[in-house]
Amino acid sequence: MSVSKRERQFTLAGLLVERVTLDGDGVLVSARSTSASASCPCCGRGARRVHSRYQRRLADLPAHGCRVEMVVTIRRFCCVNAACKRRIFAERLDPGAAAARSRRTERLDGIVHHLGFALGGRPAQAVARRLLLPVSKDTLLRTVRRRAPAAPAPLAIGIDDWAWRKGHRYGTLICDLERRSIIDLLPDREPATVAAWLAERPSIEIIARDRGGGYGAGAAKGRPEAVQVADRWHLFENASAAFLLVVKRCMREVRRALAQGPVDPATLTAAERLQHEGWQRRADADAVVLMPHEQGVAIKEIARRTGRSRKLVRDVVRGGRAEPFRPRASSLEPWLDRLNAEWNGGCRNGAELWRRLRAVGFPGALRVVTEWVTRRRRDEAGSVPLRCPGSRTLARLLTLARDKLTRAEAIIVATVTREAPEIIAARETVDAFHRLIRSRDANGLEPWIRAAFVSPIASFARGIAADRAAVAAAIALVWSNGQTEGNICKLKTLKRQMGGRANLDLLRARLMPAA
Repeated sequence: MSVSKRERQFTLAGLLVERVTLDGDGVLVSARSTSASASCPCCGRGARRVHSRYQRRLADLPAHGCRVEMVVTIRRFCCVNAACKRRIFAERLDPGAAAARSRRTERLDGIVHHLGFALGGRPAQAVARRLLLPVSKDTLLRTVRRRAPAAPAPLAIGIDDWAWRKGHRYGTLICDLERRSIIDLLPDREPATVAAWLAERPSIEIIARDRGGGYGAGAAKGRPEAVQVADRWHLFENASAAFLLVVKRCMREVRRALAQGPVDPATLTAAERLQHEGWQRRADADAVVLMPHEQGVAIKEIARRTGRSRKLVRDVVRGGRAEPFRPRASSLEPWLDRLNAEWNGGCRNGAELWRRLRAVGFPGALRVVTEWVTRRRRDEAGSVPLRCPGSRTLARLLTLARDKLTRAEAIIVATVTREAPEIIAARETVDAFHRLIRSRDANGLEPWIRAAFVSPIASFARGIAADRAAVAAAIALVWSNGQTEGNICKLKTLKRQMGGRANLDLLRARLMPAA
């Protein structure tokens, strides 16, 4: 029997289209198998004797603005194997047409899976409705779970934690560093869970992780022969945090060296005046914490008496809230080089500077530039700046911005260099550590640790010494945990999209690469 061009477009693998009819706003496609025999699903023997027939309905891809339904005539065969436990069986369709017991064709099921994989439940349901695909949000999520691919055996993995709910519950993400894809999610970040997962995968030889102790202990127990690699970004960040801690510890000496007296509100800009008023309110509240501390009361007891958290009490005691002016992110940061060049070129008018910046794409307001001009004029008016910078600003001036200092900033740095040698010693030690990592000099790690033990960042050096094998591997090897951090950002985006449906198995199915 010849097949028309219209019928040929509805054909599936292993099926012969017999008739295409319009049924209201849909299309019914009648089809049957082209095979004369079928194999028993139990014993595998071929059979030709037909017992009976029935019709199986399969939803298919829409065509010409109409929903399409396949009506396939299925034959029941008698098994010829007397030892087989199944006497009668239904023929199976070609795997390219439809899976056993499926109510959708394989090509429709693939589209449903990709919609659910990319969009999730409700958004994919809305798109499917516009595409005339008869699927619900629950069907979409079930399809994503069912078609989740099996993860291949990895050689090098990255491991890091992510928050189900920040501060309360955490999970673990594991990434294949060679294939650059997520291979599994774990329900918690306990060392025992990580160790059990690693013990089941003997192919793993490299484990990149952060410097937290939990994953290191789990890796040592689950795969003791694997090489652990500390994440280089965390090494840089931890070293910078250790330097910032030294700067905060020395801020009293810095203020004394800069001869900072009481702040005159009349000399402040509008934004600085708001910060100063907030600092005065905080200082009155912090006095309640500092008074018992000066009497020798422990931090835990102060927290109990005042009803404040131990973290806040510890921050107050260590001077973390003593800075009247806290540095904040500014829209001027990317434009400071050009602004300094215009200033040094003779342009000292705030409105004119703002117009020149706007001409080259600056998106900020006029007030941002005029506040900067006011501070610049004030700082250049005297030999000593009117106020001491915050600890973070001072740390930046001593490290990243060393080669781009204004006149006022240069005075501050020169004063700190002369009067606070502990900060300079810490900076030199941190710089040596950064050079060690950038030059990939693993042999220089042990001499650096010995020198750092007697420096102001000795506590950071002790942590490096305790994890020296992983740090040495981070210096010598190319592996990094950076792509794991990127996949965590992807996970957070999906988790927020899915709302209450972000179960572990569904997250895993949507994060792993589509088959």
